[in-house]
Amino acid sequence: MKIEQHSFLVTGGASGLGESVARAIVAQGGKVVIADLNESTGQALVDELGDNARFVRCDVTSGDEVQVAVDIAEKAFGGLQGSINCAGIVVVQKLLDRENNPADLDAFSRGVNINLVGSFNVARLVAASIAKRVAASTPAEVNADNGIIINTASIAAFDGQVGQASYASSKAGVVGMMLPLARELTRHGIRVMTVAPGVFATPMMQSLPEKAREQLEAAVPYPKRLGNPNEFAKLVMHIIDNAYLNGEVIRLDGAIRMV
Repeated sequence: MKIEQHSFLVTGGASGLGESVARAIVAQGGKVVIADLNESTGQALVDELGDNARFVRCDVTSGDEVQVAVDIAEKAFGGLQGSINCAGIVVVQKLLDRENNPADLDAFSRGVNINLVGSFNVARLVAASIAKRVAASTPAEVNADNGIIINTASIAAFDGQVGQASYASSKAGVVGMMLPLARELTRHGIRVMTVAPGVFATPMMQSLPEKAREQLEAAVPYPKRLGNPNEFAKLVMHIIDNAYLNGEVIRLDGAIRMV
């Protein structure tokens, strides 16, 4: 699928991985709707990117708010060709604390709701928009690359560490739902892919103590550094362009395996 003149919804697009994706789409002649909770940062980015970008404040767990983002893309750019879901949070808590008190269930559920349910929510509404556009077009083109849904998992889906039960299980769910969605959406010519990034230099990572960041960098076999968000965006651009990539998860992690 071409990026030029096509429009994409990027959730979590005001910073980090999502920001790099939004910038890359516009740089390649595409159009983007940035959906994020951070209004000031998101609007500033749109002001910088120009006419091919729009911002909408959006909670990915809200059907109404995601639908508004889809509607904006349809009205501003004539429809959607895909979505890249980068919205997510990290919940860190052990099952039992030092006094053997149980973990907070609400905190666990919040991580699963945003990371997993939010990804499904975005996928269902974006897929519906693309499918309706495809159904209205005549004649139907055989093997047309009509749409792409890219979700963001994490290496924690495979290598979850102590204290990552919510995060790891939610990201494993993102990986697990990919193939059923990809198989279902074949009749519409919509592909579904997942990227599982390792440790990247994002605002979330910058919030860690310097010593902790250094330990993570040292754990990456090669290149021995944190990933650059631009490297994530480059992979996303390739996935969009390569029509034979479908129903697969790609680790982008410098060969790190967490223990």
